[in-house]
Amino acid sequence: HVQLVESGGGSVQAGESLRLSCVVSGYCYSTYCMGWFRQVPGNEREPLASIDSDGRTSVADSVKGRFTISQDGAKNTLYLHMNNLKPEDTAMYHCAAAPRSTVSPWSYVVSYDYWGKGTQVTVS
Repeated sequence: HVQLVESGGGSVQAGESLRLSCVVSGYCYSTYCMGWFRQVPGNEREPLASIDSDGRTSVADSVKGRFTISQDGAKNTLYLHMNNLKPEDTAMYHCAAAPRSTVSPWSYVVSYDYWGKGTQVTVS
């Protein structure tokens, strides 16, 4: 039973930073490709970043330079480091997993099989 649980969201002021975490269970983390997406009600899920099983990362142009993705395999945890947050970053943030070493394209929702319920980030 695969589970992804996000945490670390909250309400912050513009310019501040947050680190989101996604703890995964129920599968061999090291063989999976992971991603972060966000969604605002009424909009499609927006891709943010991905990391494959070899540690190669991809980051969306819209957040490049402010957001980075990382992981700690020993803790089965995926991270999203967000700096210089802006009001337009307000959204529900979801992590996703695919039982493959890599996915293509990394930015497609359908590339991932499992999703967490999300953690809310509000920037004012």
